[in-house]
Amino acid sequence: MQVILLERIGRLGQMGDVVNVKDGFARNFLLPQKKALRATDENRKRFEKDRAQLEARDLALKKEAQAVADKLSGKSFVAIRQAGDTGQLYGSVSTRDIAELITAGGFTVDRRQIVLEKAMKNLGVHPVKVALHPEVVVPVTLNVARSEDEAERQSRGEDVTVVKEEAVELETFNADAMFEEGSREGGEEPAEEASK
Repeated sequence: MQVILLERIGRLGQMGDVVNVKDGFARNFLLPQKKALRATDENRKRFEKDRAQLEARDLALKKEAQAVADKLSGKSFVAIRQAGDTGQLYGSVSTRDIAELITAGGFTVDRRQIVLEKAMKNLGVHPVKVALHPEVVVPVTLNVARSEDEAERQSRGEDVTVVKEEAVELETFNADAMFEEGSREGGEEPAEEASK
């Protein structure tokens, strides 16, 4: 299906571009979210008539997003999760979890604005991108730990997933010392001494 984009959409195009997209993507996302119009002659004329207003609205949204980005950039958030000794999480940290943490930190963010390269399934400090606007992407840091103390250690650069090996001292086994004469179980004497 051909659509006219009403705003910049990553990996798709700029405002005003006529692009081919799959029917489901257009019907389920672009058209209901008012991010695009079907590419008909009537809609093209309508877009050209409203283009100045759309660009002004986009510029205002971009300025607002940039103001939030200046405050949010470089912030660090802590997520407390259960994990095994090797640092593998029991589950994962989702975009919804990250959005809730950032919102609790005083910023209004939707889960669809969180950009994850891959699923977070390990303890550690992870970089996360927040797309406040298609042209404004902010880097933040997410510290995934088992406790607040562990999060503080991770922020200093310690690796908390390393299992500390404790030196176990084994007593040397001396078989001869176990079977010294006179120390046998039951107090029995050797057969030679008993016959005398």
